[in-house]
Amino acid sequence: MAIPNEIPANARVVVRVSEGVDPTDHRMKYRDYVGHVTAWDGHTLDMIRDAAANGSRPEHRVTIDADTIITLKPVPERHFTRP
Repeated sequence: MAIPNEIPANARVVVRVSEGVDPTDHRMKYRDYVGHVTAWDGHTLDMIRDAAANGSRPEHRVTIDADTIITLKPVPERHFTRP
């Protein structure tokens, strides 16, 4: 996949990265990150990963190496509904 040269700061994106082959089942493993871009220099993507919708994980900063990115695409903001 061709990764864009520019990614605007504060853009909300989903990034799929390769985690390599699982030694147990010998299948490729992937991880998805959804959050807001803080910086992109063409080699490293810095972003604030969104908190889990169910509250199981707080938001946190992640750094992703461009060589591990499989796909990257914009996603709309999460809508909050009040109980």
